[in-house]
Amino acid sequence: MTTFTLNGKPVDVAAEPDTPLLWVIREQLKMTGTKFGCGIAQCGACTVHVDGQPTRSCSTQLQAVAGKRITTIEGLANGNGMHPLQAAWIAEQVPQCGYCQSGQIMTAAALLAKNPKPSRKEIVAAMDGNLCRCGTYSHIIKAVQRASRAIEKQASTPSKRAEAAPATTTR
Repeated sequence: MTTFTLNGKPVDVAAEPDTPLLWVIREQLKMTGTKFGCGIAQCGACTVHVDGQPTRSCSTQLQAVAGKRITTIEGLANGNGMHPLQAAWIAEQVPQCGYCQSGQIMTAAALLAKNPKPSRKEIVAAMDGNLCRCGTYSHIIKAVQRASRAIEKQASTPSKRAEAAPATTTR
């Protein structure tokens, strides 16, 4: 039995330790947003976050994630709303066939978590390992830039700052 946290909830999985994480996520845990692309960690369609780091789930063995936090595309948004990247993907009309999009978004989310205001060059470098069969790369770059602006705007909104600030009391 392997235990880890999936999208904020603890899970116990009965599978061979060398089973690819992708198959556990899709087949056993029924999170089908993460896609199988190449099976050799070259295309990025299977990208998830393991303890916040973008990770190719097709080549990551189950035993490697014991006790760790896994986030899939289904767990990216907080609450009922979309993550700013998901909204930006729609606004910029990124998807064509859509197959690679969850991996693209998960890679971009890891970038924005580390660097909320990346340059175009930094976006291109971070997204370099994710392949898009439809060639929507220019739309992807625009969507990451849009999401970066939305995240910055959220952070500067007074109500968001007040929610994030620790409460103080005066006596």
